Amino acid sequence: MTIPQPAAKPHRAPIGRRPGADPASTWVRQADAPEIPAKASIYTARLTIDVTPALRGRIKMVAFRRGITAADMLRELLEREYPEDGA
Repeated sequence: MTIPQPAAKPHRAPIGRRPGADPASTWVRQADAPEIPAKASIYTARLTIDVTPALRGRIKMVAFRRGITAADMLRELLEREYPEDGA
């Protein structure tokens, strides 16, 4: 008769260090983080105006060419036209 051998424990491979963050993934995650403009973080209020579809298109195209959002471009325009000092 043969003597039963105790069951061998399965060999577990050691787990090494976690790989470093992929630079591309880090960059993509940064883009997902919302950016809050300095003035908007203090207080914001929504302003709604009616414009023609043609004007809306022109506004969006100009903002796109400048590489900014239409909202940021219009905020800058309103700040220039209506400065805080009231001049």
